[in-house]
Order: sequence, then structure tokens, then C-alpha cells
Amino acid sequence: MTLSPAQEPAAGATAEPTAKPAKEHTKTLYGGTGSRRVTIRDIAAAKGRGEKWPMLTAYDAMTASVFDESGIPVLLVGDSMGNCHLGYESTVPVTMDEITLLSAAVVRGTKRALIVADLPFGAYQEGPVQALRNATRLVKEAGVGAVKLEGGERSAHQVELLVSSGIPVMAHVGLTPQSVHAFGGYPVQGRGEEAAQQLLRDAKAVQDAGAFAVVLEAVPAELAAEVTRSLHIPTVGIGAGAECDAQVLVWTDMAGLNAGRVPRFVKQYLALRELLGGAAKAFAEDVVGGTFPAEEHTFH
Repeated sequence: MTLSPAQEPAAGATAEPTAKPAKEHTKTLYGGTGSRRVTIRDIAAAKGRGEKWPMLTAYDAMTASVFDESGIPVLLVGDSMGNCHLGYESTVPVTMDEITLLSAAVVRGTKRALIVADLPFGAYQEGPVQALRNATRLVKEAGVGAVKLEGGERSAHQVELLVSSGIPVMAHVGLTPQSVHAFGGYPVQGRGEEAAQQLLRDAKAVQDAGAFAVVLEAVPAELAAEVTRSLHIPTVGIGAGAECDAQVLVWTDMAGLNAGRVPRFVKQYLALRELLGGAAKAFAEDVVGGTFPAEEHTFH
């Protein structure tokens, strides 16, 4: 086709550069980019790719924002807040009001991560209708993208109703901390043939009920690997070996903020308790010694 004089480029003019296609957002869960929240479809796709991904707990907006900016794709507002945030001896006393309040803070502090909130003890054990009522509250009032509840076969009907009502569910089998009184502590679960078969049935039951993922806590690594191979939904390990699709830690354990004995499955990536204590002592010594506030911290 011949160009008309008006269409021909002027003498000495350079042609407009060809526009480069916009760079596609990375699809990986950890460190991926994008302007939307991670969804359960992204979680399922990661399972298909064989991609492992990290999950941390979070209980406030500021800490959650740090983890979100660090690329952590899933944050759990866990009832572990009872032990490490609210001063309870276990997760059992945590209430719906507490979970709802802190879940809303985590949602406000994040932009990309999928926020999953625990249904606390007593919030779903009565049956599916109670579970739906309380899960709906977390979705409507706190804005979470999914909820988590403990139990396998015994909680399958709750999972089924929540999922059929449009609320994504992460299940939790193995050591279920809300059953601490029934367990008499926090023992490893699934040891022995009968216990192992029950755990496998529990995992398959919540998968069949529609859960998009299942946490395996304090489970022998070999059994967790078998469960992971047997399911089409991802497994999230905590004390369950390296073959799970994802790994979760309570953030105060991960960062070394908690005092006392550290569970075997925890790796501490920071000595935060020591660092905070040192900062508090340095501040106190400056105040006592009269060096804080200094001139640069003073108005005139």
C-alpha cells in the first residue's frame, strides 16, 4: 500500500518505536506481583505447578504489612493469638470478638496476601449452622478471604456448608490445639497404623467436603508426605516434614519473640526478644542519664 504525502514521515524524522508489551505479573505465590489479593484459585494453581509457598500468622496491621510487603502470600489470623498475643495459656479462651477485631486489623494492613482467620473453639462445634453464622461474621465484619477450622471427619459437614455458601475453608488435622484438654497436651499425631489411617481419612474427608487446603500439624514426616501425595489440594505443614506443599509458622516463634521452650519444628530467624529488650534498656538508660531527649528531639 502506498502512503499519501500526509501519511509519509517527514524528512529526517525517526519512526516511532514499537510499543513493548507490558510485563506480565509473575504468577508465583511467594514474591509474586499484582494489584489484587491472592485467591484460592492461585493456591490451587501453585499445587499444579509444584510450587512450595510460605504462610505466617499475623495479629495486627503493622506486622501484617511487613509480611505482606515481604511477599508472604497467605497470612493466618490464628487462634494462636491466645498464647502469643493475648496472654492466655492456650488457644481455647480466644473469642469470636477477639478474632474478628484482630482479623480486621490484619486485612487493613495488607494489600496482596490472602487473609485466613481461625474459627475459635466453641464457634463451630455445635454444627454447620453455627459455623456458617460465625464464618459469615469474619467475612462481613473483618473482610477475610477464608476461614480455618480444626477437625477432619467430625468437621466435614461444617466445611461443606461453608463452602457451598461461598466461604473458602482451610482445614486443620493432626494435632489440633483446641483439643489440648482431650489430648492431654500437644503430642505428635498419626503414629501407628490405625492413627495414620484415621489421619488420612480425616484429610480426605475435608478435601471431599470442599476445603481448598489442609494444615497438617505435628505429624510424622512420612505420613505427611503420603497425605500430600494422596490429595489434590495443598497441604500446609507445621511440624510435618518437608514434603508438604506449604509451611506455616507462628510469627513470634519464627522471629524469636516468645520466651521459654521452642518447639522442635520451629526455626528462629531472628532474636527479636533480645533485640527489643536491648532497645528498651538503652532507652531507659538514656532517660535516667539525662541524655534523652537531646536537643535534636526538642521543640523551641
